[in-house]
Amino acid sequence: MKVVHVEHQGRRLVGLIDQQGQIHDASELLTGFTGTPYSDAWFARLGAMPVEVLPMIERPVRYLPCVQGVGKFIGIGLNYRDHALEAGLPLPRQPIVFGKWTSSLSGAYDPIRLPEGSMHTDWEVELGVVIGKAGHNIPQETALEHVAGYCVVNDITERRWQGLDGGQWALSKGADSFGPIGPWLVSRDEIADPNALALWLEVDGIRYQNGHTSQMIFPVAELIAYLSRFMTLKPGDVIATGTPAGVGMGHKPPVYLRPGQHVRLSVEGLGIQEHLVD
Repeated sequence: MKVVHVEHQGRRLVGLIDQQGQIHDASELLTGFTGTPYSDAWFARLGAMPVEVLPMIERPVRYLPCVQGVGKFIGIGLNYRDHALEAGLPLPRQPIVFGKWTSSLSGAYDPIRLPEGSMHTDWEVELGVVIGKAGHNIPQETALEHVAGYCVVNDITERRWQGLDGGQWALSKGADSFGPIGPWLVSRDEIADPNALALWLEVDGIRYQNGHTSQMIFPVAELIAYLSRFMTLKPGDVIATGTPAGVGMGHKPPVYLRPGQHVRLSVEGLGIQEHLVD
């Protein structure tokens, strides 16, 4: 199941994507639903009718963040071997965890807004993991049962704020528009193995990142188990699981985003994001 949140003619709707890529309005299916969003019961409610019989939502629409009401937006740093090497840093012995402000969330086709004075804003295509079942001290063996689904994340980062100028990760990754997620939330049953997915990113048609989630140092199940030792993971929490090599900072000389550029990125099976840099 591919779930979207869209804005259409001033209304916010929950939609489902059919096999032809058309959006169908599933909002009425959730009328009166008092359970937990992104839980198995929530998906079951959305699956109560064949998607093809639901009313079509005519474009144009604005794709909102594919998860609404995000509680925690958790990032994982240096989780790909090739990215750690291009950054000139040793492989981490445990996951590097940071937070992204929820105010950084944006839609899959919204513009990337460069902060005033920014000259070092960078890209990071990532697999996003959305929690659907709460848990604390989750065993790794059952960790994927706590997943609602998966999405594309661009963990945008201002490198000078991050550390080139003595900065901080939370500030460098938390600016408005620095956390686009979507376009879809793809239910976990459609992704047999989250660590068997290709992912890529292009700027103005040039392919900078071309990676695979099998190269994660800490796979998805291990990340969920690890994080749940320190915090209760709750439905709607989003985990950005790290990026492969090819970020702008890793090039010689470095390459950073400029106004007017066009960014495209994707994770296999999870749709494509497209952004104009503003």
